[in-house]
Amino acid sequence: MQQSIIKVIIPAHNEADSIGHVINDIPGYVEEVIVVSNNSTDATEEVARKAGATVLSEAQKGYGYACLNGMAHIAAQNRKPDIIVFLDGDYSDFPQEMDLILKPILEDNKDLVIGARVAEWREKGSMTFPQIFGNWLATSLMKVFFKSEFTDLGPFRAIKYEKLLQLQMEDKTYGWTVEMQLKALRQNLSYAEVPVHYRNRIGVSKVSGTVKGAIFAGIKILGWIFKYSFK
Repeated sequence: MQQSIIKVIIPAHNEADSIGHVINDIPGYVEEVIVVSNNSTDATEEVARKAGATVLSEAQKGYGYACLNGMAHIAAQNRKPDIIVFLDGDYSDFPQEMDLILKPILEDNKDLVIGARVAEWREKGSMTFPQIFGNWLATSLMKVFFKSEFTDLGPFRAIKYEKLLQLQMEDKTYGWTVEMQLKALRQNLSYAEVPVHYRNRIGVSKVSGTVKGAIFAGIKILGWIFKYSFK
């Protein structure tokens, strides 16, 4: 893995209590950890910086805004990565399982790998019913329309940098993950899913933890699916 240049992008909105744990658990072979503070009002930026991350600030609220900010930072660098890893800043993912996420790319030359939050490896209560149902509905529709084999829209994922650029990502908010998977399907990128552990996050979810967040996320995800289904 040391032969590949790997960078991590972590969107984070008010994750001061968790972000240090996330950064500390990331394997040492990662060249740069980029935390994009998404309009945080707590000590997220200070904690992330002390933990050794590159810290960026994104004033526009939205998961996609933060990811695009991180990508713009990388695009401005002379030394480009081979692989980009995305994960959340709330400590629900297990960063030390990054080897599992990277293995299909490094050993089987896959373009995209999704960490699937399988039921038997999920901590009780770590995914709400709207999340579980939304994942099932979205991946079922993707299977019908695109013959996809995805079972999850998990945030812990890795993608070859050149393929990520090829996707021309544009979603600014809740649709980022499904947009990536749909575009990968449309462009015939090779992909794999690997089972990963998932635990209860530190703090309250900005999406699944609120009725408004869950509704808007569902609308955005379904909107992307139907947009690409009838193109």
